[in-house]
Amino acid sequence: MQQFQESIYQLIVETSTNLPGDVRKVINQARVLEDQGTRAALSLSTIADNIIMAEHNVSPICQDTGMLTFIIHVPVGANQIIMKKQIIEAVKQATKEGKLRENSVDSLTGANSGDNVGPGTPVIHFEQWEKDTIDARLILKGGGCENKNIQYSLPAELEGVGKAGRDLDGIRKCIMHAVYQAQGQGCGAGFIGVGVGGDRTTGYELAKHQLFRHVEDINPNVELSNLEDYIMENANKLGIGTMGFGGQVTLLGCKIGVINRLPASYFVSVAYNCWAYRRQGVVLDAESGSIQEWIYQGGSEVSMEEAGASGVEAIVAEAAPVTGREVILQTPITEAQIRELRVGDVVVINGMMHTGRDAFHKYMMDHDCPVDLNGSVIYHCGPVMMKDDQGEWHVKAAGPTTSIREEPYQGEIMKKFGIRAVIGKGGMGAKTLAALQEHGGVYLNAIGGAAQYYAKCLKKVEGVDFMEWGIPEAMWHLQTEGFAAIVTMDSHGNSLHAEVEKSSLEKLKGFKEPVFK
Repeated sequence: MQQFQESIYQLIVETSTNLPGDVRKVINQARVLEDQGTRAALSLSTIADNIIMAEHNVSPICQDTGMLTFIIHVPVGANQIIMKKQIIEAVKQATKEGKLRENSVDSLTGANSGDNVGPGTPVIHFEQWEKDTIDARLILKGGGCENKNIQYSLPAELEGVGKAGRDLDGIRKCIMHAVYQAQGQGCGAGFIGVGVGGDRTTGYELAKHQLFRHVEDINPNVELSNLEDYIMENANKLGIGTMGFGGQVTLLGCKIGVINRLPASYFVSVAYNCWAYRRQGVVLDAESGSIQEWIYQGGSEVSMEEAGASGVEAIVAEAAPVTGREVILQTPITEAQIRELRVGDVVVINGMMHTGRDAFHKYMMDHDCPVDLNGSVIYHCGPVMMKDDQGEWHVKAAGPTTSIREEPYQGEIMKKFGIRAVIGKGGMGAKTLAALQEHGGVYLNAIGGAAQYYAKCLKKVEGVDFMEWGIPEAMWHLQTEGFAAIVTMDSHGNSLHAEVEKSSLEKLKGFKEPVFK
């Protein structure tokens, strides 16, 4: 098996940088369905552009390369101990070369291992089978969508749809509620895998396994096939849309599996996956470990060259009908400039920008900042960074992270340091909205997963603080040019996210009555 490690390395790189053909097809279809000139259409065009850039640059589609989960089927007698060691070495190599972000963190200390290896990471499941080949599959599922996973214990009373019983209709209500609760925080439009039955552990495992199915396959269980069709037709009527901006396309795929359960338990587990649906697989020769074939259609076989978006000018031109306003801001930004912005405005940022994630926000509640943030912009982002031979840092991937995690801190941090704008994805809550109104701040929603598009806007790394937290959590100081995002929470008490959530809840209530007997 001399080539096994190299084959796994190639699998990792392909999964991280090149979206599979079946996923590309449904994203292309979604672009046709979405109303042109809307926030959702803007998002999908940017997503398509980002997919092309990631493939051409051989760089991560999304900066959050997630929790690596391998499922390996091997012939009887295969040495799984050696294979595991080689998988770990391939993971380390891919991380060192910037194909993966450093994502393995000690749960107690927060220390980053720096190579994606540690207790429990990567996740590797071995299963024996009677074939004489090796089937190796990998999924990269980021933290933003992982946080929108949800598990129901039936019977249950669910917001919007009411009583969900222990039957097919109860499962239907759970899935509709799962799509609703994700809103834009999981980088929709998304895909869901559903596991019915099992215990709490095996239920989630079954749900994630559904994400390895081809998008276009048909469930052999007729009842589940009908339910999958129903969900695909009706989840898109909730109006949540891409990035939670509202729109016609909320869900891109739904796959459901079922296993036996205990009489006392009835779990419905939902694994939510973002549009950056990164899973791939290979069939390997069991003797040499060389790749015989790729399991999913290659991304290069499905062109997205007709995406339409190409650079800030095209994106702003497409987004302008949202309010008809494009505003260019140079940092530092004044309160007066912020007070002029309204929900729906397209803002283009030039000048200094600073990243700040979970560790930064918690720390800053009780400490001073190493740089002056008055009039500045904080970007909720954990980038992929690489050093060149001269020791200078370069941004390899830099899309936004989910902002709601900073809700306990954001308003106070903005007022304490004079921050005028925060950029992230998925929106924030009532506490932050009140602070924006009081302080004179604004929330800008960037396009989740568009890591290559935004990396191009970050021209130079001026410095970094708190490297002891690891690359994703460190505070990066970046020179920015042409960074485009949309105002979704303004200083006048308006929140697009609150509006879409309220509207989608009303639509969810329309699915309360039984459908499946």
